Order: sequence, then structure tokens, then C-alpha cells
Amino acid sequence: METPLMPMVFVGHGSPVNAIEDTEFSEGWKDLSKRLPKPKAILAISAHYYADGSFLNDAENPKQIYDMYGFPKELYDIIYHPRGNPALAHEIAALIGGKSNSSFGIDHGVWSVLRRSYPEADVPVVAMSVNRRLSPKEMVEVGAKLKKYREQGVLLFATGSIVHNLALVDWDNPKGYPWAEAYQKRINERVKAHDVDALIHYEKDPDSAKAFVSLDHYSPLLYLLGAIRENDQVEIFNDEETLGSISMTSYLFH
Repeated sequence: METPLMPMVFVGHGSPVNAIEDTEFSEGWKDLSKRLPKPKAILAISAHYYADGSFLNDAENPKQIYDMYGFPKELYDIIYHPRGNPALAHEIAALIGGKSNSSFGIDHGVWSVLRRSYPEADVPVVAMSVNRRLSPKEMVEVGAKLKKYREQGVLLFATGSIVHNLALVDWDNPKGYPWAEAYQKRINERVKAHDVDALIHYEKDPDSAKAFVSLDHYSPLLYLLGAIRENDQVEIFNDEETLGSISMTSYLFH
């Protein structure tokens, strides 16, 4: 039986409290598994695994990382322990010139979403780092090498945030600043148009300097851009900004 071409997902994960509160965003994450073929494995490219190199977690049972501080105890009581896939990790590491490394794990940018989408933790997860040494163009080129795994039932799952500026967060603002909303809309149009060149050269947008001061949360999207198929459609969900300068906007490529 032929394996259907697996879609790809970029998720704006936002605050860790979405892992414990039923919000419109967590409802959008729950809906994902209903809209996707059951993956054979998930390759998770997370903003929180921002490293000096390309690393693939090859643990049989990757550890769960509680990489957030000062939140309710209920959040730290969450257990999400999917299996790993060492063979897949080794294969991808060799393909992209990376290394296997089990010292990291599954961070909250990954498990806060996946516990909603796949609550049984019954899909193996391989965590892949965002390589901070690569240029945006090089990240796209790595993504192009990952494209073939879509044909093998692997879900390319990227998690970050298009607008992510913690220095400008307004805890009393449930929405986004006008500039953040306008910036996100422009990015949405570029993603829908598969305008990879414009997304690589994000700095040409006048609001990019306010949207983020580090590439960590934007970078996961760049990897997916390399794995886009020409006929991929883009569905946008959870398309909102919160706390002034945090975007929850997410994309389904299929």
C-alpha cells in the first residue's frame, strides 16, 4: 500500500499554559490529528532546541524537558513520553551532516502541542535542533533534504513563533500590537504564495526588528519552507497575536 504524502505543520506554541488550559489555541492543536494521516514518526524542529550544530536525538526513550520557570505546578506534573526512533535520527543526521545526540529531549514547545494532538503519545518523536550557525538560506536547504521523508510517513513538525519579542510583552494585553498584527499578515501572504526568497530575507520588512530579536522562534519555519511541494496548499489556523508581541499563528501545508 502506498504511503500518502504527509502534510507538514508549523505551530505557534505561545505560552506553556496552553498545555494545561483549554483555549482556542489548544483546541486547534487537538484538531490536527483528525486532519492528518497517522504519522509513522514525528520529526520535531523546535525553537527551544537552538544549538551550535545540527543534532538529532537518537534516544530510545527521549526525556521530557520542563524548560520553563515560574508556572503553576500542574504544568510540571504533565507526563508526555513517546518513544524515539534512533534509526531515523541516525539516517537524518548522516543526510544533513549533523550528529546524533541524546543529551537534549522533548521540550515544552513540542510536548505542549503534541499532548493535545496525540495524547496517547503513540507516535515516535525525534527532536532535531535548529542550527544557529546556519543562515536562513542554509536552513531552507536543509529542509529540502528532509522533503523525501514526507513520502515515508514522517510528519515534519516545526514549533516556534513568527512574532516573538519577550522584551515587548504586555501581560495585560490579550491581543497583539497593531504592528505585530500587520507584520503577521504580511508573513501569512508570503507563506501562502510560497515566496521563500522573501521569507529568507525577512529583514527587509520594516517591522522585522520588532517582531523578534533572535532567529530561534522564526527558524523552524525556514526548515519547512525547503520541504514545500509546488502544489502544497497552506491553511492558516490559530491566527492571532497575544500579549502584544507573541504570535500563535500556525500553518498546515498539505
